[in-house]
Amino acid sequence: MILEARNISKSYGSLEVLKNVTLECHKGKIYGLIGANGTGKSTLFRILLGLIKADGGSIEINSQGIKPIGGIIEKPALYGYLSAYGNLKVFARSQGLNLTKELYSQSMQQVGLSTKRTDAVNNYSLGMKQRLGLAVALLNNPDCIVLDEPFSGLDPMGIIALHELIKKLSRQNQITIIISSHIVGELTDLCDTLCILNGGEIIKKGPAAELLNDSVTTYKIVGNNLEMSEVLQSINAIFSKKSAFVSPKMISISEILQKLIEEGQEVTACIPQTDLKALFGGEKI
Repeated sequence: MILEARNISKSYGSLEVLKNVTLECHKGKIYGLIGANGTGKSTLFRILLGLIKADGGSIEINSQGIKPIGGIIEKPALYGYLSAYGNLKVFARSQGLNLTKELYSQSMQQVGLSTKRTDAVNNYSLGMKQRLGLAVALLNNPDCIVLDEPFSGLDPMGIIALHELIKKLSRQNQITIIISSHIVGELTDLCDTLCILNGGEIIKKGPAAELLNDSVTTYKIVGNNLEMSEVLQSINAIFSKKSAFVSPKMISISEILQKLIEEGQEVTACIPQTDLKALFGGEKI
């Protein structure tokens, strides 16, 4: 166990933001924290990083390193008028670290950025700023990092690239990574474990695939001329362009697909559709 947070609570006046939240994180694993905006994700991360104090509960980080935990809250807090080197030098100094040219090169290489650029960070794309923010978070080699909505504002290619970087840091460097998002799809194929935060409480936690599968009630079947299928018509499928949406009840999705093959239908994809109401405990978020 690299990080253990137990019964964390936090209120602002009469507003109870976190209610006895417990997290147990193991080395080298990726944890996803899913919740709508305002459900306490950023507050929890600030408490884990020691930026604010919890009203109750305890946090234990089992690390012998200089910096047990690092992270990015909301957007990377970079100095836009400085270069990447200038930013890393300032943050390294604030952490008691001497940024040698070798360390600078290693830090940039670790997050997939070039050392050749010397212009101001203001000129960087959002994806590059996220990577540089990660480089700052990784100074002094923390065993655990938290990333608060790291995919916000990124285009699809940027999200894919950041996914791959996060997986690499977890697998090759054995860093424990905790990521928050309000978009389920951003964490579906990334995390080992998902925690569902709703109303300041973790209402569900478990293997990502298992939680999401339990919350699937509808499937999107993609193919040509699906509206002509007697199988799909018989189960009241909803047709849209080259897709059909089905909500199996008396028959499983595998049986539906088998019948479509027997019917001679060309199916190119079957995509599970997560029911957010079911995922969040049947309550409105």
